[in-house]
Amino acid sequence: ETGFTVLGKGEVAVVESAAASGLTLVAADERDAVAASSAGTGQLIAAAARSGVARILVAVGGTATTDGGLGAIEAIDAEGGIGRAEMAILADVETNFEDAAIVFAPQKGASADQVTALTDRLAELAETLPRSPVGIARTGAGGGIAGGLWGRYGAEIVSGSDFVLDAISFDRRLERAEAVMVGEGQLDASSLDGKAVGTMLERARAAGKQCHAIVGRCRLSRAELDRAGFAKVRSARSLEEIEAAARSILEN
Repeated sequence: ETGFTVLGKGEVAVVESAAASGLTLVAADERDAVAASSAGTGQLIAAAARSGVARILVAVGGTATTDGGLGAIEAIDAEGGIGRAEMAILADVETNFEDAAIVFAPQKGASADQVTALTDRLAELAETLPRSPVGIARTGAGGGIAGGLWGRYGAEIVSGSDFVLDAISFDRRLERAEAVMVGEGQLDASSLDGKAVGTMLERARAAGKQCHAIVGRCRLSRAELDRAGFAKVRSARSLEEIEAAARSILEN
C-alpha cells in the first residue's frame, strides 16, 4: 500500500512512480521486465485526480516496469480519467521512448531477447497513442511511463532536478553559499546526465562556486572528475565516514 501527497491548499498532488511500481518493491529473483506493470502508478494518478487537485506532478524513475505506461493508462481510464487536472512528469533522464528497454530493461531483469521484444512492444504502443512519443527526449523515463502519459493525456515533461531546485530557490541559496556539497550513492556518467548531482554541479560552476561530492562509490576517473568540474570527491559508506569526509573537505 502507498499513497500520494497533496501540497499547499490542496491544489497540487505529487505521485511517485517508484512508490507503486518501483524496482525496490520486487525481490531480485522475482524481477520480470516483461510482465511488470505500471498499473499501480495509474491508480495513484486516478486517486489524485478524484481528490480534486488542479495539477498532478508525477515523479518518474526507479521503476520495475518497461510497459511504456500502458498499465497506468489502462488503470486511469478504468477509473474515469484525470478530469480537468493537468499533469506534469518530472524526469531526470533524456532517454527517448523507443530506447527505454535498451537503456533500462537489463537492470530490471530483461535478457537480450526480452529487450528486443520490449522494444518492439514499445513501438507498437507508440502507434496507438493520440500522439507518438518516439523521438521525444525524456519520454523513456520510468520504462516509458513518461511517454505513455505524454502521448495519452498530453502531460508536460520537465527536468525533475531543475523543477525541484527551482522549487527550493536553489539559485538564491547558492548566491549566499561559499560552496556546494552534493551526495550520491554511486557517482558515474549517468549522475551527470540530467540528475540532481549533475544539475547542481552545472549551476555551481555557472555561479563561480566550487562543488564537492561525498559518494558511496565513484566510477569516474580523476580526469573525468576534473572535466566535469568537481573540486573534491570523497567516498563514504557510513554516517561516521560521511562526517569525516565533510570535515576533510572543509579543512582542506
